[in-house]
Amino acid sequence: MLGYHVPDPDEAMLVSGGRHGKDGGAPFRVIIGHGAWVVPLFRKVRYLSLAMFEAEIGERCVTKQAIQLDVRAVIAFKVANDTQSIVNAAQRFLSEQEKEMSVLTGRIFSGHLRSIVGSMTVEEIIRERQKLADEVLVASKVEMSNIGLWVDSFQIQHIDDGNLGYIAALAAPHNAAVQRDAQIAQASAAQLAAQAEQESQRKQAEYQRETAILKAQYQRDIDKANAEAAQAGPLAQATAMQEVLAAQAEQARKQAELREQQLQAEVVKPARAEADRVRILAEAEADRTRIQAEAAASNNRIALDQLLIEQLPEIVKQAAGGLSNANLTVLNGPDGVSELVNGMVGQGLTVFNSLQKALSSNNDQPAD
Repeated sequence: MLGYHVPDPDEAMLVSGGRHGKDGGAPFRVIIGHGAWVVPLFRKVRYLSLAMFEAEIGERCVTKQAIQLDVRAVIAFKVANDTQSIVNAAQRFLSEQEKEMSVLTGRIFSGHLRSIVGSMTVEEIIRERQKLADEVLVASKVEMSNIGLWVDSFQIQHIDDGNLGYIAALAAPHNAAVQRDAQIAQASAAQLAAQAEQESQRKQAEYQRETAILKAQYQRDIDKANAEAAQAGPLAQATAMQEVLAAQAEQARKQAELREQQLQAEVVKPARAEADRVRILAEAEADRTRIQAEAAASNNRIALDQLLIEQLPEIVKQAAGGLSNANLTVLNGPDGVSELVNGMVGQGLTVFNSLQKALSSNNDQPAD
């Protein structure tokens, strides 16, 4: 009965039997990544792992200076992916793949490691460890290819001279320099740390000072607000009282103005009116009296004038009587007599006027 076989992704399926191996070809059929039909009894199926394997080696090697070194290394290898490498590896390691591969690979690398270490000094090995690994890997590549193996990496893990102290002596100057640099770096770090600490303390002090200032300002504002709040009641009461007093004063002023207006209306104006009435009456009485006095004086003068007029002929007569006994000489005849009569009449009028003026002067003088 026919069978269909499929290898794992990290395996190579080897099908032997049939006509494979003739005419110099591969002794068996290699299948990777897919399956195949295999005829039972006439074909045989085997599997070769293509996974990664690891081998460790530890060798005591002698350097170019005849100094013994213990070297430990790790090799990562696998079967190569090409058909010829798979055939070569299958022919050598198919029965016990991992064990035989690891042992043979370790031996190959150990031999090349001893050989290359013997051509180098300790200083070169210590300082150029990767160079040592690369030379060992190149030297082993041909042999590993012949057995169908491919090396992915070769790493030297440890190099030691036992208790000789040679490596330690080589490292002493570097260690001293490292320690010196470490001390310098430590001192610098300590200085920087001290500076940083001082800067931090300064900033903290500034922050504390600013915080204290802000707290003081906040506290001052709080105290001010509390004081204002505490005084708000008395201030409001005093303001209200002041407003009440101002209103009362305004009311008193208005009442005074009203009272003044009332006094003006009730007392002052009537008094002024009465005073004006009395003054007007007094002036009217004085005018009446003056008019009466003037009228009386006028009447007296009229009466006096009337009396004088009535007596004027008598005055002229008496004057003429006086002239009758006088010895007068009339020089110019009738004209002279006329002049004499006119003169006598004029003298009478003069006397009349004089008396009238005297009476007027007496009447104009005020009475005691």
